[in-house]
Amino acid sequence: MFLTISTTGSPERPATDLGFLLHKHPGKAQAFSTAHGTAHVLYPEATAERCTAALLLVVDPVALVRRGRAKGWGGAPDTAIAQYVNDRPYTASSLLAVVLRSVFASAIKGQCKARPELPDRPLPLRIEVPALPARGGPELVTRLFAPLGWTVTAEAVPLDTAFPEWGDSRYVRLTLEGEVPLADALRHLYVLLPVLDDVKHYWVAPDEVDKLLRAGDGWLPVHPEQQLITSRYLARRSGLTREAMERLELVRLADADDTEVEEIDNAVDEATDTEEKPVPLAVRRREAIVAALRECGARRVLDLGCGQGQLVQALHQDGRFTEIVGMDVSVRALTAAARRLRLERMGERQAERVRLLQGSLAYTDPRLRGYDAAVLSEVIEHVDPPRLPALEYAVFGAARPGTVLVTTPNAEYNVRWESLPAGHLRHADHRFEWTREEFRAWSRKVAERYGYGVGFTPVGDDDPEVGPPTQMAVFHRAEHHETARPAAGAGGRETTKEGKTV
Repeated sequence: MFLTISTTGSPERPATDLGFLLHKHPGKAQAFSTAHGTAHVLYPEATAERCTAALLLVVDPVALVRRGRAKGWGGAPDTAIAQYVNDRPYTASSLLAVVLRSVFASAIKGQCKARPELPDRPLPLRIEVPALPARGGPELVTRLFAPLGWTVTAEAVPLDTAFPEWGDSRYVRLTLEGEVPLADALRHLYVLLPVLDDVKHYWVAPDEVDKLLRAGDGWLPVHPEQQLITSRYLARRSGLTREAMERLELVRLADADDTEVEEIDNAVDEATDTEEKPVPLAVRRREAIVAALRECGARRVLDLGCGQGQLVQALHQDGRFTEIVGMDVSVRALTAAARRLRLERMGERQAERVRLLQGSLAYTDPRLRGYDAAVLSEVIEHVDPPRLPALEYAVFGAARPGTVLVTTPNAEYNVRWESLPAGHLRHADHRFEWTREEFRAWSRKVAERYGYGVGFTPVGDDDPEVGPPTQMAVFHRAEHHETARPAAGAGGRETTKEGKTV
């Protein structure tokens, strides 16, 4: 198996920077032992103007047979000769994808300590794969790579040049060209090489879903061929495919642009105050959440659906909170949160107070148990209503923090935003926006089902006709009612069925 990655450069930005990104010196030829053979990395050319890195995987057919991985590949009959005579040593497949991930481990993660500015920089790349099995032909190859920004050249390889009437084989010569960060390019190859082959050389276990989501972060949730990619990558295992598709949908919702949300919040504020610049609604929301957490005495707090970490940062700046955990389904959002918090530069004692976790609220997670409070800030409206019960159970039924704060837009307030067309939601990724009564009805139902009391707090200016722009529910677990205190300024207090005020 053979693959080359080439780039061009200049004296100011030499092409040999590729060596820093791949963590392989252009002046050396290196060999790496794998479970199925030996991988070689070498540079056929390495100048400031042009640099090419080649990955050659020499597969040992005997090793394949001994590991029991050759049976059934590509529809080959289960015979002794088929185990040794097949296309596995010669064509790009999941074998090459696994080697890409292991040999270029730091590059595929976007890590480069020597030159930290390089990983995010798009490079003029040319990737060539001389022999690629493609069940679907050149057309499918283009459908998979073109949406990712690549110029695709996929030439079908004839079955036999001496007999053109036999037609084309299922193999193509692939060339990709584009301005793409190297880490993104490697992740594209890692996922799509076995997808095109439609065969994997190893048993597909449930952890393959996590691998797919990590490698597909930033591009798979919006890819037009997401269903096909997911199904083939997971060897058409329906249960795993269904789980991956559900999680990809959550990732797509979680990747809603936080900047756009801030702009919408600002626009809502500007609609109510044109004489002086108001405090943005997003800031007022965070202030209300922090005040409510202080009021209930919480010290260990979960920010569920933390996005890019604005609330985590605000909590970390307050010494009263001894442990802050931010969780999000999006790896990209968590990376942005880590940068916002400057975790790498943080002192050891301060770093011990904060953790960022990747996870989905559609599933129970034992890591979330035992905390004083949890926050769902502008999260529930991004979830399809039929899937809300799963989130409710994961938070209120399984994690069961002492206090839960939930904020969501007040749909009644939308009429005060002059630039929002009638009937439209504040954000394209919102699945719904509730009126005050709808939100209270949902909150009371959840509180009764899981043994919580609930009160309500306006966030932002409380309009006498349509209410506040944001509404917040404060849930206290029933067994904590005697000691729990309501949030500061908690309008609309209610009495629980036990007769206790929250």
